[in-house]
Amino acid sequence: MDTEAQHMERDPSSAPADGAEEGSRFTHVPDRSADSMSWGRAVFLGMLCTVALLLFSAFVLQPFLIPSGSMEPTLKVGDRVLVNKLAYRFGSEPQRGDVVVFDGTGSFVQETPEGDAVTALLRGAAASLGLAEPAETDFVKRVVGVGGDRVVCCDERGRLGVNGRSVDEEYLHPGDKPSEVAFDIVVPDGTLWMMGDHRGKSRDSRDHLGQPGGGMVPVDRVIGRVDWLGWPLGRLGSLEGTGAFTGIRPPGASHG
Repeated sequence: MDTEAQHMERDPSSAPADGAEEGSRFTHVPDRSADSMSWGRAVFLGMLCTVALLLFSAFVLQPFLIPSGSMEPTLKVGDRVLVNKLAYRFGSEPQRGDVVVFDGTGSFVQETPEGDAVTALLRGAAASLGLAEPAETDFVKRVVGVGGDRVVCCDERGRLGVNGRSVDEEYLHPGDKPSEVAFDIVVPDGTLWMMGDHRGKSRDSRDHLGQPGGGMVPVDRVIGRVDWLGWPLGRLGSLEGTGAFTGIRPPGASHG
């Protein structure tokens, strides 16, 4: 009897069932490290995009949520506008008729509101993306007078006057007067006289005449010019300019 041949025979119990290959007995273990890497990559890309958007908003084009009706009908509550931060970066300055966003600290707001620093930071980030209302110190108004201008209200026909010329303000809210309050001011150099288009609902330079600064907004407090409407879709497009101030000459120049 060949005992060596018996030892060489394979134990039938060790054979793969149904003729399956021997390698199929090994269970496949999912590679969870690949999923973790995919999630990590997605989170990193999301953070990178957010930072890029914040930088773009901080230096180039910032969405701004309109919080009140002070600029109706030009801008309505809930509108999201795009503020061009490069408009006054290279030597240009705000012109009469421009609609601008500015920091009213020291002019419209005498003291900076106190609050939790972390909450303020998160709110500021959301506001800079147009997802939340702007800070209490940020305002949107129309430039009516620039440095050296004499702005008077009102003439015999109830119109605003700038440097001796009456202004027909076609952008005013229907039914509004240019101002219920009479004033006669000269805008100091380096500052601006701001007014809302809905004069009956706008707290603007007129309301701060008796306060420090006299309601004048320093040019360097201007954040940017409102150039486009980004939302709602039905109002999407560039903000229409105004010809109301065409022909206004510098102070002291005679009108022909």
